[in-house]
Amino acid sequence: MTGFGEASATQGGAHYFIEIRSLNNKYFKSTVRLPEQVQGLEAEIEQRLRDRLARGTITVNARINDSGETAAYEINTKALSRYIEQIRRVPQLAGESPSLSALLGLPGVLQPPSDEEARFETARAAILPLLEKACDGVLAMREREGRVLVEDVRQNLALIAKRLEQVTGRAPAVVADYELRLKNRIETMLREADHAVETGDLIREIAAYAERTDIAEEIKRLSAHLDQFEELLAGSKGKPIGRTLDFLSQEMLREANTIASKSPDAVISRNIVEIKGSIDRIKEQVQNIE
Repeated sequence: MTGFGEASATQGGAHYFIEIRSLNNKYFKSTVRLPEQVQGLEAEIEQRLRDRLARGTITVNARINDSGETAAYEINTKALSRYIEQIRRVPQLAGESPSLSALLGLPGVLQPPSDEEARFETARAAILPLLEKACDGVLAMREREGRVLVEDVRQNLALIAKRLEQVTGRAPAVVADYELRLKNRIETMLREADHAVETGDLIREIAAYAERTDIAEEIKRLSAHLDQFEELLAGSKGKPIGRTLDFLSQEMLREANTIASKSPDAVISRNIVEIKGSIDRIKEQVQNIE
């Protein structure tokens, strides 16, 4: 499921900003982009994301704008003096003054602040609460989207149940229609041949047809799947159910295909086509349900 959350705060002259973007994925995958000074937080942030967001492609972007004096790098005057002394000894550079930017870019001239560990802990204390707040935003957006998806799924479940009820009511008539057609056909053929129909043979043929086209078990299982689907939607209590719903929708489609293959009746076939269409729409939607 998709989601977006962001949070920011200003503490001790530094502005901290974090945003989280979530795209649908069956599994958990994270990308964490942090400023260099807090790269050590990546593993902790990923674990917190796993605790809050069970699945999805998660991208975290964090920025720190520190305008305080503690953010300034220190100039290593000894190293700078040594560089200048060596430059003056080079005959080709005699009388020339090297640029300040070139000097400051030399290795070892600029040193990070000496209180790097303290600055890391300060940034950590600011970023982690912002991460939780941004996660709250992602989850709130996911929840709103989830309610819309669940409503659409329930509409399709209701359509399936309605069409399945029509299939259930039609099923007994299929065998009765076949019995009547078979009996009339045989009687016509035997009458032309001046023979009488054997009741036992007719009964055996009808029984064999009824066995081949019996869809009672498939109807029962499909109805049970519908009930279980609704129970999962109503009783998840925040637990991930997406994979279970995906599996259940596959089983529903399997039963619908079996009914379609076993029943030659046109009315039942039309209803099954609609049932399969609704199941396909459900399968698409449950991919977005956690």
